[in-house]
Amino acid sequence: MMTPTLRVRPAARAAVFLLAATVALGGCSTVKGWFGGNKKDDPLAPAALGEITPSVTVTRLWKAAAGKGEGRLGARQGPAIADGHVYAAAVKGGVHAFDLQTGKSLWDYKSKLSLSGGPGAGDNLVVVGSLEGDVVALDAATGHEKWTAKVPNEVIAAPTVGQGMVLVHSNDGRVTAFDEATGERRWFWNHDMPNLTVRGNDAVLLGPGYAFVGNDDGTLTALSLADGRSLWETPVAEGEGRTELERMADVDGTPALDGTTLYATSYKRKTTAIEGPSGRALWQHDAGGPGRVAVASDRLVVSDPSGSVWALDKNGGGAFWQQDKLKNRNLTSPAVQGDYAVVGDYDGYLHWLKLDTGDLAARVRTGHDALKAAPVVADGVLVVQDVDGGLSAYRLGQ
Repeated sequence: MMTPTLRVRPAARAAVFLLAATVALGGCSTVKGWFGGNKKDDPLAPAALGEITPSVTVTRLWKAAAGKGEGRLGARQGPAIADGHVYAAAVKGGVHAFDLQTGKSLWDYKSKLSLSGGPGAGDNLVVVGSLEGDVVALDAATGHEKWTAKVPNEVIAAPTVGQGMVLVHSNDGRVTAFDEATGERRWFWNHDMPNLTVRGNDAVLLGPGYAFVGNDDGTLTALSLADGRSLWETPVAEGEGRTELERMADVDGTPALDGTTLYATSYKRKTTAIEGPSGRALWQHDAGGPGRVAVASDRLVVSDPSGSVWALDKNGGGAFWQQDKLKNRNLTSPAVQGDYAVVGDYDGYLHWLKLDTGDLAARVRTGHDALKAAPVVADGVLVVQDVDGGLSAYRLGQ
């Protein structure tokens, strides 16, 4: 398993220092493998990439740069796509808009802020957060600043825009709702955090009148969009174990909503289906990871912390297949492009897997920088952002 980036609450640092040091030492062979020093018999070494015979053609449409990327920040900073445009932010470099099909630069917004969160887009707005808790809303057509606001902690998740609201999930577990037009704060909701968690969280998911939030204690919460009241809370995974590390159960990926069913996955390697209106758990499977779930017509795709990719039956949770040829490659959350699931890895590679069998179908290297954020797919085009702020766009076929 790749060593996670840990986040420790200040009050608990002394209690977990020895534990974190043990984790770091245990991951030394993995880090060594990142720089080419892995041994064939090292169980933590990234899997070597064997030759494959591509069964689908992948064509790169364009490349672009958003500025200085997140580096080792652990933010999983990725692009947003809306109305045929790609929006991307960089820690240093502001916010940029590109044409989805051609990569043509449309506008850029210069900022001195450390824009750590990826942008959220919708309703003619692009909204981004910073390491200092700044929230900046831009006109999606021009990039002109419309309003700014502040939250008490860093923002490394993309804000969510829709239904008249901008929802900001800051890194202290708090969700703050702002008026979409004015930036006035409407409400906020706090959630207690465990002492030790995987660094990072993800965007809030909007449903009709609902906001769904994945939490660091392994739960999923439904909030009333009108006033932020908690309507129900359901465990995706139980934080069980003798140590803080064993109890880590973070739900750090935005849940997926398909009809009235929610799907969420956890660092505890659990994926759960939940009835949206009631919060009732429908099924659970012992495979999953801290990131996002990708949804296809009849199945879900998840990547786990050890580098296995799984396809699960949407209706009952049974496993269709497991692909383990990418072990310890620190995979991104998956995306679905056509008949394929796509994951990125620590060495800048994208891997296409057949949705029906899990077989490796294609591979491209975007560059030499790690991919941490999940790829994003719209109108048949897949866009991914690396940790140095580079963007790459791909289409299947010639």
